[in-house]
Amino acid sequence: MASFTLTELGNKSGEVIEAAFKGPVDITKHGKRKFVLMTAEQFDSLRRGGSQRAQWIEDLNEEERSELLAGLDALAQEDEQADD
Repeated sequence: MASFTLTELGNKSGEVIEAAFKGPVDITKHGKRKFVLMTAEQFDSLRRGGSQRAQWIEDLNEEERSELLAGLDALAQEDEQADD
């Protein structure tokens, strides 16, 4: 998940918004997560109980954690290939 400080939100708003189109963005203050920025569509999906769900990674068992990390690695590789 992308992360920006509150200062960066003010100074780099375009970059922060572009990141939010790709997925939720953490907004931090003094190194602590304070807000999450996401598109209205992402928010509406969460409110409807869509296929996405929020969960702390610490609450996942080892199999779930491995599956999640493998999926994230696959997405990162797709992004790298798209950038080439």
